[in-house]
Amino acid sequence: MLSGPPAYTENASFARDDRKNCKGFTFSKDGSLFAWCNGEDVTIVNSVDGNLLHSIDLPKATFLTFSPQNSILATWQPYTTSKENTQGEPNLHMWDLSTGQCLKSFFQKKMQSWCPCWSDNESVCARNVNNEVQFFEDNKFDKIATKLHLQKVTDFVLSPGLQPIKVAVYVPGSKGAPSFVRLYQYPNFGGPTSALANKSFFKADKVTMLWNKKGSAVLVIASTDVDKSGASYYGEQTLHYIATNGESAVVQLPKNGPIYDVSWNPNSLEFCAVYGFMPAKATVFNLKCDPIFDFGTGPRNAGFYSPQGHILVLAGFGNLRGQMEVWDVKQYKLISKPQASDTTFFCWCPDGEHIATATCAPRLRVGNGYKIWHYSGAVRHKYEVPPNAELWEVQWQPFKDGAFPEKRIEYQTVPTDSLTIDAKPAQAYRPPALRDKPVTSSKLHEEEPPQNMKPQNADKQLSKAALKNQKKREARKAAKLVILQQSSLALPESPPLLLTASTVQCIEGHGDPEVDKKIKNIKKKLKAIEQLKEQQASGKQLEKNQMEKILKEDILLKELEDLELSV
Repeated sequence: MLSGPPAYTENASFARDDRKNCKGFTFSKDGSLFAWCNGEDVTIVNSVDGNLLHSIDLPKATFLTFSPQNSILATWQPYTTSKENTQGEPNLHMWDLSTGQCLKSFFQKKMQSWCPCWSDNESVCARNVNNEVQFFEDNKFDKIATKLHLQKVTDFVLSPGLQPIKVAVYVPGSKGAPSFVRLYQYPNFGGPTSALANKSFFKADKVTMLWNKKGSAVLVIASTDVDKSGASYYGEQTLHYIATNGESAVVQLPKNGPIYDVSWNPNSLEFCAVYGFMPAKATVFNLKCDPIFDFGTGPRNAGFYSPQGHILVLAGFGNLRGQMEVWDVKQYKLISKPQASDTTFFCWCPDGEHIATATCAPRLRVGNGYKIWHYSGAVRHKYEVPPNAELWEVQWQPFKDGAFPEKRIEYQTVPTDSLTIDAKPAQAYRPPALRDKPVTSSKLHEEEPPQNMKPQNADKQLSKAALKNQKKREARKAAKLVILQQSSLALPESPPLLLTASTVQCIEGHGDPEVDKKIKNIKKKLKAIEQLKEQQASGKQLEKNQMEKILKEDILLKELEDLELSV
């Protein structure tokens, strides 16, 4: 265990464990506790002073997690059977951290979704067992408080934050029926109208559900294992938005291709999606699923918001070169563009200023090590694992929310503390016959630059439009008056009233083509709204964007009235 910035020295209060069978470790949510398993036992210490709290005899433990309030430690080990015991032994254990005793043991055969899910105040703990979600209250695991039973429910996620607690559940489709995600408020699970929101969709073999920090909305990434069109090796993905107030929508992504990553801003008001065939696009959307800012295209497949939400890192890891783009989210200004080659792990420091990147096994077994960066692009610390050794995991110690307030962003590159800098990439090979000739570059794809897609202030738009219409009306009135005066002078013998009426009728019959076009478009929109109203009256559930169209009916009618009066 190392001290954080700026020291990066080994923590003297923590005794290093050099045993080679250390399989995993974890911090508590507030960072005050630390636990690890080493093939002999599970050890729990105070991360501040290193004092030993408990040592549990669990040589086969593989995964660990603390409950949010540090009351429970959950441990999981592979499920095994024997000839003497064909039933096997429970392999998911819940340990009371105040006494070190095991409160309850469960059977959890699959490693996937092994971890119980707690609410932030630990009033509720939930597990998915045999097509139902079981809920326990106040860490009393001997009695199931409530059940949420849905046929073939395969996944669920509890909302973060305080009461009321919401639950998002996923049920895959079968026999031609669509898959769906439903939101419930605990413990109201009974009755057909108990769901807060529902979103159904086809083409989903699995989903990833992401709550925002406030627990007011969920993003659902639905993906198929195989893209039947053959366009993508990674299958096919769609992105859906579901809010606890019942609103839902499909997030329209302007570029075809896989959805690599989606992440919420900690302010819960916007989210970033990285998607599309390479070079991939990255776009920030608001809660109406409207694009706010498009970062253009680039070699990227992941997005990471800082804990304070003021900086966004777009990165291309895995089979990409490790290029990172660090953006100021408030001004949408590029801060730095460092490169971390062969990176398999990325994590923000809770202070919102430093970043850890690492090359870990088993993803890569050579060149293992980690680096600590400043967001300005400077390498603050670097460590390379000795030969014949491997690095398996890296984590920052967490802290409570608000421990590190947001700081002003620095755009000047901070001096690099590390003496070792990545070598510049080698230039492309050029045959001897072409070395004296000018270099010609060709691109496989046209690069799209970043662009601000946030609409202008609606009030300003309306005021400009109103001013423009007012000027047009005044100009038409003046033109009518001139024509009437000219007509009365040219035909003095004709009755003035008859002349005026015919002139006005002639003028009304020759409207402005631009105005006529606007009137036609508005009538077309009003007709579409009438059709949506009929669908709604018949019981069909409308999408979020369709409901917004209906709400605009009064505005369109007012615009139509103004245009007709101005002719």
